[in-house]
Amino acid sequence: MIPIEANDVKKIGLGLTGFGVLFTLMGILFFFDKGYIAIGNILFVSGVTLTIGVTSTLQFFMRRQNFKGSISYGVGFLLILIGWPMIGMIVETYGFFILFSGFWPTLSVFLQRIPIVGLIFRQPIVTSFFERTRGRRVPV
Repeated sequence: MIPIEANDVKKIGLGLTGFGVLFTLMGILFFFDKGYIAIGNILFVSGVTLTIGVTSTLQFFMRRQNFKGSISYGVGFLLILIGWPMIGMIVETYGFFILFSGFWPTLSVFLQRIPIVGLIFRQPIVTSFFERTRGRRVPV
């Protein structure tokens, strides 16, 4: 396996991304608390930006095939900010799946190698799901 060099900015970005996911999950657990979900979204997007860079982030969100997902994610975030966290999370989740549909096969291979979580992701029903989506995008 080739080691991936991670400088301090990328490490901070990965930490912010992790905290973004954590705060979003806490917001969902606290009955769709819009404050936690908004903080989680801000941390997630800033973490992704620090991890892959500003230019790569803008190119990713502005690609023609990702435009629908970017708009959905942004509208969902605005709905959370104006006080409709449940509807905002539904719209945001749709946008998230559209944006990151190309990463699911890579994510499945990574998750299968984690010691405890890997047992779940090596089950035939889970692997068949990821095999069906390999090499194609989620229909939009």
